[in-house]
Order: sequence, then structure tokens, then C-alpha cells
Amino acid sequence: MSAVTRAAVEAVLRQYLDPHLDQDPVSAGCLRDLAIDGGRVRVRLELGYAAGLFKAGWAELLKSGLENLAGVTDASVQVDCVIPAHQVPAQTQALAGVKNVIAVASGKGGVGKSTTAANLALALAREGARVGILDADIYGPSQGLMLGIPDGTRPQVKDGQWFVPLEAHGVQVMSMAFLADERTPMVWRGPMASGALLQLITQSAWDNLDYLVVDMPPGTGDIQLTLAQKVPVAGALIVTTPQDLALLDARKGVEMFAKVNIPVLGVVENMAMHVCSNCGHVEHLFGEGGGEKLAAQYGVEVLASLPLAMAIREQADGGRPTVVAEPDGPLALLYQQLARKVGARLLRQAAPAMPSISISED
Repeated sequence: MSAVTRAAVEAVLRQYLDPHLDQDPVSAGCLRDLAIDGGRVRVRLELGYAAGLFKAGWAELLKSGLENLAGVTDASVQVDCVIPAHQVPAQTQALAGVKNVIAVASGKGGVGKSTTAANLALALAREGARVGILDADIYGPSQGLMLGIPDGTRPQVKDGQWFVPLEAHGVQVMSMAFLADERTPMVWRGPMASGALLQLITQSAWDNLDYLVVDMPPGTGDIQLTLAQKVPVAGALIVTTPQDLALLDARKGVEMFAKVNIPVLGVVENMAMHVCSNCGHVEHLFGEGGGEKLAAQYGVEVLASLPLAMAIREQADGGRPTVVAEPDGPLALLYQQLARKVGARLLRQAAPAMPSISISED
């Protein structure tokens, strides 16, 4: 029987492509430990993104591949998810209790940005991450309603200076709506709104978050620029519809993040198609291929293409977004895939290399 070698084990692992990192686990730097004891092989991988619903199947697939390697009598693969913190630029102060800030933005309103942000946060939580969501739309906050938080609910105040975020469906939530009546409009000029947002985000007692999803207001004005310049945003997600007008405004959003050196992780094409509930006929009501054109123009990816579905709207309006309302349904699976891809793209943006692996051949 031929002896099992490290090179042979790595060669097997290199045959499998992580669908979120678009690399094999060895090239992606996920291999942490590799132990060979005669015909017994023990492998430990570490994914740097939230993938709780993916890792068991991934481990089993790699294990089956190793078991087919000549000389292997027993194989085990352990996959862990350890999410690193974003390396904050020297001129920006890190947010206490937050590893990574993800901005969900759009150039214009009405494209489903807030619904996407809510489902993204919930999907990241289902993957095992500790997640918060900040409703940064000062003038039109909606996350409280979408996440089922009753009107009039107020956050507790800690030590006289910290707002304790509310919790909904396992996600920490903070919004200006929790500090004012829903019937009271925020009649503020840009600098006042920007100051209020900064106070809200920096004086919230976030509890050990892997990801803070920020539901940005539409547009590219004072609030967006303040957040981009003062808060250590690790990456931005652009939400658009295929409609030409939405794409025009979405380009402005991409350009804004480029000017403040925030990487765009990808594009979410919302309302990409409508599937008739009676006959199954597919129609592209807002055009076709717009998201791909936008992504190609700026060298990013379309991370998700979501349908125009009444269920998504009804579930969000009812306080139970799709990911928690129908967690095993096809729409929720699209959001789970989006969550894993967003986490993986954040990891690829990180400059530091992965730590070296520990190998033993006994």
C-alpha cells in the first residue's frame, strides 16, 4: 500500500471549488491543520465567512474525496467558521463591538433596498454569525416595521450614554424610529441628520457583532458621505432593479463608494423577473440584464438576482421577512446564498494573508 503524503491530500482538496470563494480550500488559505497517521487523514478547514448551513455538506463532500485517495483507510474533515475583523484605516475609529460593517445602498428609492438589507441580516444570522442592523434612513426608517418591532418600543439606556439595541429574530436592531414617534417626521437639514446618524451608530452598545448591516438611505447626499467617511465600512452592496432609471442612479452609488475608497462587494438585482403564480410564465417587467451590465462596467459581480414576488413584500410588511417566514423556501435560499457570498467577498477584500497551516505526518 502506498504511503499517503501531504501533497496527495492537498491535490485532492484542490479538485473542489468553494462556490462562495470561487477557489479551492488550499488556494483560498482555508487549510489550518493536516495530520496523516498511516492511512488516517485528519483535515481542519477554517472559513472566514458565515456558512453554518453550508459547512457540514462541504465537509462531507471533501471527506468523500479523500476516502477515494489510494492508501487512505479513514478520513475526517472538520470545517469551522471564524470571521475576522475588518482592518480599520488609521484615520478611522473602529466601532466598539463590531467586526465588519456592510453598507446596503441604492441610488434611488423603491428598489427594495431595505427589504434586501433585512433579509441579508437575517440570513447571516441563520449562517451562525452574530449580526446587527442599523436603520440609517433617518427620514424614512422602516426596519422596525419589517422586523416586527411594535411601534413605541424604546431601547434601554446603559450608563447614561449607550443605547442598547433591540432584538428581533436573533438580530440586534437600532433605528431612529425607536427614538421618535412614527408619525413625527424628521424635519432636519443634512448636517443635523448626519450628526444624528453618527451619534446613533457610535452610541449604540453593539454586542460582539460579526457583521453590522447598515440600511443606507437612498441617494448620495450628506448622510451617505458622512457614513462612508466617518464609519469603518468594510464593503458596500448595491441594490438596483433592471430598469434604466434605477441603473443610472445605482452607478452614482458605485462612484460615491469609489471616491471614499470603500469596495463594492457586488450588485443585487431586485425585481429581476416576475413569475406568474397561475401559469408560471416569466416576465421581465423592469427590463432584462441591467444588473449584469452595471456589474460588468465596474468589474464586480451580480451576487443575487431576486424575483418580483408578492410574498417578499407581504412577509416584510408583516414583520417576518422571507428568511424567517419561509426559511426552507426557494426565496429564502436565494438570500442565504447572497449572505454567504457577501461574507466571502468581504474576506477577499482583506489585505492580510491567512495564517500558515499546521501539518504533521506521524
